[in-house]
Amino acid sequence: MSPQDVAAKVGETIGTSEWVEMSQERINQFAEATGDHQFIHLDEEKAKMTPFGGTIAHGFLTLSMIPYLSANSDLPRVDGVKMGVNYGGNKTRFISPVRSGKRIRGHWKLIEMIEKRPGQWQQTNEITIEIEGEDKPALITEWIMQVFV
Repeated sequence: MSPQDVAAKVGETIGTSEWVEMSQERINQFAEATGDHQFIHLDEEKAKMTPFGGTIAHGFLTLSMIPYLSANSDLPRVDGVKMGVNYGGNKTRFISPVRSGKRIRGHWKLIEMIEKRPGQWQQTNEITIEIEGEDKPALITEWIMQVFV
């Protein structure tokens, strides 16, 4: 699909990812990688005494799953991409905690797709990370990518 074809979808939901489990092992690995060892993420016994009733994923772990979810989605792929890079995010909100063992998936709504210069496009999506079986999402963010074709 050309960048112009993608741009024609502004305002539409353009993709949904597969479900992925937020296992305790994944949470533990994220804690090791980031140094964030707060008990709510790691200590199942102490976490049971909190309003969450058990351990929860780090909010930033959930946010960091966006590239994985994107790669495992039905998002339209732009033809001839040489490189895509994260440019940043806007309005990130952590709505609900993701309990260990729950599954999440992402939904992408295209907000903007503009050509910044020849061969360089800026794509802004509203991404909602849903938690299977729950009414409220884990997070909502506007995510910006630079796409080079």
